[in-house]
Amino acid sequence: MVIWMKLFIWIQQWAFLGEGEYAGKICRLQPEIGAVILEESGKPEDRVETALKCLPHYDPAGSWSVDSTASFRYWKIRDYAYAYRSKLATPSIVAEQFISAMEGFANKKPPTPLLISFDAEDVRKQAAASTQRFEQGNPLSTLDGIFMAIKDDIDCYHHPSKGATTWMHEVRPVEKDAVCVSRLRSCGVILVGKANMHELGLGTTGNNPNHGTTRNPHAPERYTGGSSSGPAAIVASGLCPAALGTDGGGSVRIPSSLCGVVGLKTTYGRTDMRGSIYAGTVEIIGPIASTVEDVMLVYAAILGSSPADSICLKPSLPYVPDLSSHECSHVLGLLRLGKYTQWFNDVFSTEISATCENVLNRLSETHGCKMVEIVVPELQEMRMAHVVSIGSESTSSLTPDCEDGKGVKLTLDTRTNLALFRSFTASDYIAAQRLRRRLMYYHMEIFKKVDVIVTPTTGMTAPVIPPEALKFGETDLQVTGNLMRFVIPANLLGLPAISVPVGYDKQGLPIGLQIIGRPWCEASILRLAAAVEGLCDKHKKRPVSFYDILKGN
Repeated sequence: MVIWMKLFIWIQQWAFLGEGEYAGKICRLQPEIGAVILEESGKPEDRVETALKCLPHYDPAGSWSVDSTASFRYWKIRDYAYAYRSKLATPSIVAEQFISAMEGFANKKPPTPLLISFDAEDVRKQAAASTQRFEQGNPLSTLDGIFMAIKDDIDCYHHPSKGATTWMHEVRPVEKDAVCVSRLRSCGVILVGKANMHELGLGTTGNNPNHGTTRNPHAPERYTGGSSSGPAAIVASGLCPAALGTDGGGSVRIPSSLCGVVGLKTTYGRTDMRGSIYAGTVEIIGPIASTVEDVMLVYAAILGSSPADSICLKPSLPYVPDLSSHECSHVLGLLRLGKYTQWFNDVFSTEISATCENVLNRLSETHGCKMVEIVVPELQEMRMAHVVSIGSESTSSLTPDCEDGKGVKLTLDTRTNLALFRSFTASDYIAAQRLRRRLMYYHMEIFKKVDVIVTPTTGMTAPVIPPEALKFGETDLQVTGNLMRFVIPANLLGLPAISVPVGYDKQGLPIGLQIIGRPWCEASILRLAAAVEGLCDKHKKRPVSFYDILKGN
């Protein structure tokens, strides 16, 4: 009886999720300047159309120019929508181009597996329905007919969710779409299948001996980054304007950076995680897209807290920046950018820090953004708290599924990681949450002085794939450390963050800049990311592996 009384008192006194260690309960913020509210309780398609009105003017003539001297650019969602409305293309025609490209990937040397589950007839069926809606003049939204891939740890009915294992679907059948996927489907999105990933998301490279390792579209001999390897690669290859990934330790931002696309990690609790294989206190579902505006449109579609998060986290209203307003440049000039120089320069190659530094200088010169030197304390302790948190939660979530000998079917690097995670005790986890609380306080003090924190997204560009790792997997802690150098704060503390491409190293490999925002302030980081993109877009390089499925060339 005494033990139960002590346990009851401990539960009453302990700060659980949503209470002290998370951004939402510590910091209640004023509405963001120059931004528009998205009605969380409204229809996803209505939110998308609201976000669409916030984008800069669209010029079809400029977008569809045949100028061969123009720099490379990806087709945007608005390009697809214009093509469909103007009868320059139909979703069914694009579907055939997509299916043909996927067949080409299947025969590619070396193998480049983008999708774990793909049903060509289902894609044709969705495309035919979308084509009919356009013919009748009633598309569901701007996202109608847009092709998107879904990471293999997010449910997308009727595809199995394997988490890139060989067996997860046997113990966890998919009966319906994840909530975020359902919202996309209601907007008319064509869901092409389940994208490849690092097994169970427990790796940063995207290596997968089970289904084959997805290769970087800019350099096929190199990794994409992970764990959302397939979503980032399929976007970078031009096959989909956008995709959904998950991010528990940089898993959206790392591959986005290495593949030269845009990846958004929202504030913890901003998107509903129901229907993902596991959702602890550090993971979110987030969009990867070829441009900031496309990330914005997909974000508008999928946002909306779960009922539990709405109660315990009390999210602030979701906003998107009004990029169409004449006040946009003025609002940009008000932003204070926090930079911890010692951390910023802690990279494997100085090309990364130099490229990111150059972009920040141009932001100051062009838009008047103010750079503020800051100190982010206890970085090493933060990394330890994160690995204990995500490791403990992953083990707790996956242990029931790994019974009856299933665990031995995992790859060696996954088993090694899980063995480490099982060594963490309950006391370790509690200590990590106490540290999390302190780190949250430090960051809220920093955000009194700045609006965002800027860093490189990764400490290295895409690493080479060792040939022997293709069959057996690998555990390279140095590579992991370099790739995760800057991503941890957003996951551990639930902060929003975005990776936007800013250039290339001497080998032509993409470099990303990370922007970390205040809790619930997605609009601020999207606004700054759009400005960064505007400064860097003219220097974008066409990936070695690229398909134009809209024009078919």
